Amino acid sequence: MPSPTQRALTAIPEQFRPFLVKHRKLVKFLVVGGTCFLITMVINFALKMTVFESKPVIALTIATALATVVSYVWNRQWSFRAAGKQREAVLFMVVSALAVGVNDLPLAASRYVFDLRYPDVSKFTQEVADFVSGMLIGTLVAMVFRYWAMNRFVFTRLSDRVTDQEQGREPERV
Repeated sequence: MPSPTQRALTAIPEQFRPFLVKHRKLVKFLVVGGTCFLITMVINFALKMTVFESKPVIALTIATALATVVSYVWNRQWSFRAAGKQREAVLFMVVSALAVGVNDLPLAASRYVFDLRYPDVSKFTQEVADFVSGMLIGTLVAMVFRYWAMNRFVFTRLSDRVTDQEQGREPERV
C-alpha cells in the first residue's frame, strides 16, 4: 500500500517530482511559511486597523511573534521532523527573535527613514508602502534567514521515525 507521500506525489506533474523530492524539506518549510505569512498578515492588519493604528511596527512585531509559535510547532513536527532537544526551543526563539528584527527593519525604514507615512503621503500610499516593505520585503529576507538558521543551528537531529524510514524500516504505529 502506498504511503501518503507517495499518493500525494502521483497528483503532481511528472516533471516537478524530482525537484520536490530532492528539496522536500525546503518545500515543506515554504508551505509552513506561506501559512504563517497569512496568519501574520491577518493579525497585522487587524491590529493596525484597531489598537495599533499609529504604531505599525509594533503591530507587525506582535503578528510575527504569534505566527512564530505556529511556525515552531509545524516546522519541528513536519518540515524538519526534528527530535526533541532541550536547547532546541531556546535556539528557535533566539533565531526567531533575530528574524522578527530582520522582518521589522524594512517597515521601520519605510516609515521613519523615507517618511512614507501620512500626511507626507496619502493614506493609500502609506498602506501600500507598509505592505510592500513589512509584509513582502521583510518577510522574504526574514524567511531566507530563518531557513538557513533553522537548518544550521536549531533542527540538527532527525527524529527516530525519520531515521527508521530512511533505513527502510516500517515506522512504529502509535
